[in-house]
Amino acid sequence: MHDIIISIILGIVEGLTEFLPVSSTGHLLVAERLLGLGDNWEEFTVVIQLGAILAVVAIYFRLFWKALITLPTSADSRRFALGLIVALLPSVVAGLAMKKFLDRVLLNPATAMPFIAACWIAGGILILVLERRAPAPRFHEGDRLPLLKAFQIGCCQVLSIIPGVSRSGATILGGELLGVERKAATLFTFYLSVPTMLGATILELHKGAAMLTRGQSVNIAIGFVISFVVAWFVIRQFLAVVARFGLAPFGWYRIAAGLAENSPLAR
Repeated sequence: MHDIIISIILGIVEGLTEFLPVSSTGHLLVAERLLGLGDNWEEFTVVIQLGAILAVVAIYFRLFWKALITLPTSADSRRFALGLIVALLPSVVAGLAMKKFLDRVLLNPATAMPFIAACWIAGGILILVLERRAPAPRFHEGDRLPLLKAFQIGCCQVLSIIPGVSRSGATILGGELLGVERKAATLFTFYLSVPTMLGATILELHKGAAMLTRGQSVNIAIGFVISFVVAWFVIRQFLAVVARFGLAPFGWYRIAAGLAENSPLAR
C-alpha cells in the first residue's frame, strides 16, 4: 500500500509538471527526497513519462493521424513531420554528447538540487523579463511553422537538457522571441514533446529495463495511468492559461520555488 501511494504521488507530480514551464525533473527530485526514496525508483520516474506522452497523442490524435495517413500526398503533412524532425535533431545531438556529463555532474545527488533551484530562479527572472520584450508575432499556426523557425525552436529546446530548465518554458519563450504567436508556440511544444520524450524514455529504458521487478511493474502501471490522467487535464487547461496570462505566473512560481528550495528549512 505504501508503494501504491508513492506511485500515485509521483504520477501526479509528473502529470502536473511535465508540460508546465517549471521543470518536471526538479519537482520529481524534490518529491523523491521528501518521500525518502532511493535509486530503485529511478526507472519508475522515467517510464511514467510515457503516460504524459500518451496524453498529448490522445488529445491531438486527429492531427497526428491525419498527418500520418496523408504524408505521401499532402505537402502540409510533410512540412509538419519534417518540422518536428528538424526541431528534434539539436536535442538528439546535444543529449547524446552531454549524457555522461549530465549524469556525473549536473545530476550528482550532492549538487543537483542547489543547481536546479538556481535554474528555477534564473529561469523565472528570464521569463518575466524576456516575455515582455517578445516581438509582435508573425507566425500563428503551430503545425505550419517554417522549417527554419522549427529548427530555431529546437535549438531552444537544447537548453532543457540542463536540469531545472523547463523544456516547455524554453520552447514557448524561445518561440515567442522568434516571432511565433504564444498559442502556436505552445501547440508546437506539445507536438514536439512526443518524439522528444519518447526518444529520451526509450534511451533510459534501454539501460534500466532489466532492473525492473514484477512489483515495480505494478507501481509503474499505476503511475503511468495517473500521469496520463493528470497530464490530460493540464494540457487542456494550459493553453487557456497561457493565452490569458502568458508565462508570467510560472515565472513567479519558479522564483518562489527556487528560493524555498535554497532556504534553511529545505535542508
